Amino acid sequence: MMNSTQLTSFILAGYGDIGHLKYLYFIILTVLYVSIVFANTVLIVVICMERSLHEPLYLFLCSLFVNDLYGTTGLFPALMTHLASDDHTVSTVCCYIQIFVLYTYGSIEFSNLAVMSYDRYLAICYPLQYNVIMTPNRVCILICVIWLYSFAKFTIQLSLTICLQLCGNVIDKVYCDNYLVVKLACSTSDTTVNKIYGLCGIVLSVTVPLITIVLSYIKILTICLKSSIETRQKAFSTCSPHLVSLLNFSFGCFLNLLQSRFDSPMRNVPTVLHTILSVYYLMCQPLLNPIVYGVRMAKIRQACNNILPVGLYPKT
Repeated sequence: MMNSTQLTSFILAGYGDIGHLKYLYFIILTVLYVSIVFANTVLIVVICMERSLHEPLYLFLCSLFVNDLYGTTGLFPALMTHLASDDHTVSTVCCYIQIFVLYTYGSIEFSNLAVMSYDRYLAICYPLQYNVIMTPNRVCILICVIWLYSFAKFTIQLSLTICLQLCGNVIDKVYCDNYLVVKLACSTSDTTVNKIYGLCGIVLSVTVPLITIVLSYIKILTICLKSSIETRQKAFSTCSPHLVSLLNFSFGCFLNLLQSRFDSPMRNVPTVLHTILSVYYLMCQPLLNPIVYGVRMAKIRQACNNILPVGLYPKT
């Protein structure tokens, strides 16, 4: 038996023997990463520079884009390094840092989407009181709570994982995963606290935001059904990007959960597809967000075309 602090490294067994295909994968990952960094950085800069976008919705979007950069930086550089070097070992320190980044990214993303749905609920259902409720100070407090809560919650969870006695160091994935590290524990009785805390964390990080989102959109739908066609169209134009982002992220998280925790349904899935499913929410969400919000939201399109030397979006 060994304490996880005594391990020098973990082995990421999800890569397998990919041969010369690693060069193709490396090129694809490089293009994806550069695209994600460019798109999210541009929109963060535009929102910060354009005073007309200093509104609650766009500040929450800025937080979302920053989180997308944060999450992808925790995945892509390590993934590309492992592909380029054929070395699939990772030090314990780097492994735990990656776990922390990826898990907090997921928690922040979901919480941010929940707060954005509540923001849309207030804007559509209580337009006259909206500016009184969503003051700049309150927006800043909400964003800080989203980030600090996620950091604090997972600091505790990761501390519990580090204290476990492990009887192995092979992780069956292309990146470090807290659940799979916990599965390496020598005794299942040692992981009881981890499982209870992890279950509570899932309830707080997923169930509470999901309830907020569902209730907000039920209220929005109720108001829209009683409103004019023009009001419905305006509500749809502001809510549709959020719904697309939410459904994509939820779908990606479900795929990752299915791949990590339920072996039977995934047993006959090819290795490449298995890997794609495990990284879907980490790769597609940060690329999708700038596209759906940039294309669907007229004020962002206009701001990009005004600020950037060459407009990113076609004028409509």
